[in-house]
Amino acid sequence: MIEIRIHGRGGQGNVVAAYLLAMAAFEEGRFGQAFPNFGAERRGAPVMAFVRIADKPIQRRNQVLHPEFLIIQDQALLKIPGVTDGLLPHGKILVNSNLTSTELSNQIGKEIITLPASTLAKKILGRPVPNTALLAAFFALTQLLSQESLAQVLKKRFKGEILEKNLQLIQQAVEQVAVGQWKQAEVSHVASA
Repeated sequence: MIEIRIHGRGGQGNVVAAYLLAMAAFEEGRFGQAFPNFGAERRGAPVMAFVRIADKPIQRRNQVLHPEFLIIQDQALLKIPGVTDGLLPHGKILVNSNLTSTELSNQIGKEIITLPASTLAKKILGRPVPNTALLAAFFALTQLLSQESLAQVLKKRFKGEILEKNLQLIQQAVEQVAVGQWKQAEVSHVASA
C-alpha cells in the first residue's frame, strides 16, 4: 500500500487533488482511499488530505502518519512545524514552488522536487490552483498511475474549455519533471522490504 499526504491551503484544491488521485487508482483497477482533515474552514487555512492506493481492499481508516510521499501545494507550509513529520526515510517530497529543486532542498535540508504549479495554472487556467499540475508531476515522477487515468478522471469532472485547459496543464507539468525519477526509489524500497 502506498500512502500519500497532501498539504495545502483552503482554496488550492487540496481535497479535490486527493479525490482525483484515488479516482485515478480506481480507473486502473486498483483500490483508493481519500479523505481530508480540516482545521478552521476558511480560504487560506492549512488543510491536509490523505490518500492510500493499494492492489487489495484498504482496511485502514486513520490519518496517514507515515507517508511515502508528500505533495505540498504551498512552499510556505514547509515552515510550519510537523509538515514533514512521519515521512518515511526513503520518502519523497513534491512542492509547488518557483524555486529550483536544489534551492528549496538546500533551504529545507531535505531532498525536494519543485514545480511552479501555481504559475503554470495561472498561465493556462487563469487561476493559480496548483492541484492538477502537481498531480500530473506526481504521476510522472512515480509512474504509480498513468497520465491517461488522470485525464479520464478530469473528463468525468470537467467539460469543454475547462477540460481542454486542464489537459494542456497536465501536459506542461509533465514536461517539467524527470519522468520515472521516483519509480526507481519505489522499486528499491519494495525490493528491500
